[in-house]
Amino acid sequence: METKTEFSVFIKDFEKTLHHLFHEEGNIDQLSLERGLPADILEKIMSKNPLSVAIPSEFGGRGANVKECLQVLSAASYESLSLSLTFGINIALFLEPVAKYAEAAVKPEIFDRFLKNQNMGGLMITEPNYGSDALNMKTFSQENENGYTVKGTKHWQGLTGMADYWLIAARNKTQSGDLSRDVDFFIADNSIKDQHIVVEELYDNAGLYIIPYGLNKLDLQIPKNQRLVPETTGIKMMLDILHRSRLQFPGMATGFIKRMLDEATAYCKSRMVGAGNLLAMDQVQFQLSRIQSAFTLSSAMCYRSTKISGIEHNLATNGLEANSMKTVVTDLMHESAQLLTQLSGANGYRISHIGGRGIMDSRPFQIFEGSNEMLYSQISEMITRAMKKGKMSNLLEYLKTLDVTAESSKLFKNDLNFNIDSNLSQRKLVDLGRIIARVVSVGYVLEMGDEGFRKDLVDNCITMVQQEISGLLSFFHFDNSVKVIEDYALDSVWSNYLK
Repeated sequence: METKTEFSVFIKDFEKTLHHLFHEEGNIDQLSLERGLPADILEKIMSKNPLSVAIPSEFGGRGANVKECLQVLSAASYESLSLSLTFGINIALFLEPVAKYAEAAVKPEIFDRFLKNQNMGGLMITEPNYGSDALNMKTFSQENENGYTVKGTKHWQGLTGMADYWLIAARNKTQSGDLSRDVDFFIADNSIKDQHIVVEELYDNAGLYIIPYGLNKLDLQIPKNQRLVPETTGIKMMLDILHRSRLQFPGMATGFIKRMLDEATAYCKSRMVGAGNLLAMDQVQFQLSRIQSAFTLSSAMCYRSTKISGIEHNLATNGLEANSMKTVVTDLMHESAQLLTQLSGANGYRISHIGGRGIMDSRPFQIFEGSNEMLYSQISEMITRAMKKGKMSNLLEYLKTLDVTAESSKLFKNDLNFNIDSNLSQRKLVDLGRIIARVVSVGYVLEMGDEGFRKDLVDNCITMVQQEISGLLSFFHFDNSVKVIEDYALDSVWSNYLK
């Protein structure tokens, strides 16, 4: 029934259900400290078919509409970031890739089990010795008369031991024993003995307690029709999948940041200090404005993502926007949690407090699917490579030529009007990437503002980002090439120098 309901009714009912389960029937502050959600709570959540938003309508779903997917993620993250990430894994890392790349014969049963049996799915890429270096993974596949043998070890997969289906990345092993440079993806049905993945260890992850992570051993027999079919190469398919996932991070971020803002504002209104409340203090106004700016930026990213991240688009070459959204919005998530915790005083330091818990739950978002430092560096490399190819050296002049920064770069014309050295150190590439990603993000805010998003929020957001970029530019231009001193313990005991 949920798949036929008007979305406005569907999402309100879903929000009401989450609020009831987490605040009336259960206590999310306590549930978030347990490993996994209680089965009855999870069953009641999944009975609302939240994942139907990522299933094409021809298979009984709501149509794989990005707008609906992001709103479900946002509704979930307002109550529980762990729950929202659970949905994000299912949507961006399993259901959308299956909808786009799986053979037609296998889709009906998979989608049917998600809609009727509350099944879940995840993605396996990362290996113990190959995290971000995914192209050197050692998990391999070999074709045989019945399909494919897939062997290897994967770890840190969200929903370890919990998912019913897995997408598994592997490299083809040739007859000579070498592994191909390209990557294949296979669908494994964990309910079938030959496709069952053995969980060797569950990890003691410091945050996101609801989601199980662990070490997985693979020795599988996969039917031929359970291999994803790329449009060109497997590597481009992987980039398309990962970029789409990064472009949908704002859905998880927006609800979470809104909750940080609502909690912080409510606390500062009620907390009396002397003759007034915390809200009357100038520094508190600044801190709350930081969170509010984060909310505006994240909302603008959702607006943009809805336009460009549907499965009808191939996002393999959308690295600039995907990396910019993922890095900036996850930095904003963590900062918002830090600010709420700071404003809440000692109460915020309790792990049962949503601020303190939010610090630990949001921190991994800056690491997984590519650490932010690595992605910021990639942003700079994309820009400097393109500038060199176009024989341009001035950053402002180049950013004015890109659709995503043509308007926003004008707001920073005094700051960005300098030439880029073609031989930047890695730390400078990271600094420059932080700047460019924020210029890209402001472009989304301007675009959303042109469509009627309230002007005072837009203006405040731009001022906040202008201040931030001014500080980041000071880092970038400062000459710092300090290296770690490995034998620092020698002659560095302070007590030896007391006279």
